[in-house]
Amino acid sequence: MIWGNVSSAWPTRAPQVSSGSLADGPLPHVAHIGFFLDPQQRGPRELLRAWPSLVDVAEAAARSVRRLSVVQACARSDTFWHRGVTYYFVAPPTGTPPRSRARECAEQITDLIGELQPDVIHVHGLDFPRAVTLLAKRRPKTPILLQDHASRPPPIWRRWLWRRGAARAAGIAICGSEQLAPFAAARLLPPRLRVFEIPESTSHFAPADRSHARRATGLKGSPAVLWVGRLDPNKDPLTVLAAVRRVVADLPQLELWCCFGSAALLREVERRVRADPVLRQRVHLLGAVPHGQIEMLMNAADLYVSASHHEGSGYALIEALACGLPPVVSDIPSFRALTARGSVGDLWACGNPDALAASLIRAAARPQDETRARVHAHFMGELSSMALGRKLGAAYAQLLNASDSGPAVGSEH
Repeated sequence: MIWGNVSSAWPTRAPQVSSGSLADGPLPHVAHIGFFLDPQQRGPRELLRAWPSLVDVAEAAARSVRRLSVVQACARSDTFWHRGVTYYFVAPPTGTPPRSRARECAEQITDLIGELQPDVIHVHGLDFPRAVTLLAKRRPKTPILLQDHASRPPPIWRRWLWRRGAARAAGIAICGSEQLAPFAAARLLPPRLRVFEIPESTSHFAPADRSHARRATGLKGSPAVLWVGRLDPNKDPLTVLAAVRRVVADLPQLELWCCFGSAALLREVERRVRADPVLRQRVHLLGAVPHGQIEMLMNAADLYVSASHHEGSGYALIEALACGLPPVVSDIPSFRALTARGSVGDLWACGNPDALAASLIRAAARPQDETRARVHAHFMGELSSMALGRKLGAAYAQLLNASDSGPAVGSEH
């Protein structure tokens, strides 16, 4: 067994981060598991198009392992091979009642894992404790890595079940280890759990000629500041508008370009822009933009801005870094991790428009070419597909080495 009985000595602080290093010896067979059953009931290939990060993470990991299998709950069953990865889509039996579909899928996934016999199991999401417990019973000697995807501590009445599942894990991958603090405070983390700082995904965006990108997109401004994200309280566009209003004396040619899909705050944003002649001249609400066009906009812009209060990772930020676009983002754990604590870009106090205004002024004063080159170099070294594969491979190797040395798997506190 990876873990014995659940210890009562649950830590109240986040575990130390495991550095990770590739081990000598044969490369492992790793299975990525997705227990989440798409409520839209899309088919396998539709699902891969809708969830590109599933493919990106699998293909990155495949660089560092002998064999990579993806086992995903789905409305329809299918199996196929694509770019070095074998995909198994597992559907519940025909006629399964809706309330039982997720459980039936989990049981079938567990049976398939028993047949595949992977060396390491990588479960996407922290919210499937019953399924993880079932996996551990079926494969008691196989280390399980849990990957965070913006999970929050469960309600108190579910915490016993969450602890039971977490106790079967050998490690947890999370964008920034500080994000585990709420779980540690709730005594949800098992003792000596190995923690790996690994981003949720990567990006295939790349730098392009800025003058061409500006002509193609019509983006203008000095600086041209790009927002990509929903208009909702968590993303906090109102703080960004307030900062733009404060900064016009220092940056009179600044223009803000906003791409967004869902927009709970759209009416309030539009009202504030209409009511202020300064904002009316500088704020452009583009609405929903095709994903491919985002890459061109990021190459045309001078700065990327985000005011998020909480993020599991930050896909748009990762894409901005891939393009070399300097970020000016709120100082939250995942953004600290993605920017190497602000060594690339600027971090500012969340919810504080004065702090954002000061950061925009500082960022706009830096030479663009030099800054963009440094941002892109950081992406290539830490967040690219190759870097992600290297980090995942190192995590798998550590978990295998630890499981070979005894049943207690984890990093020391």
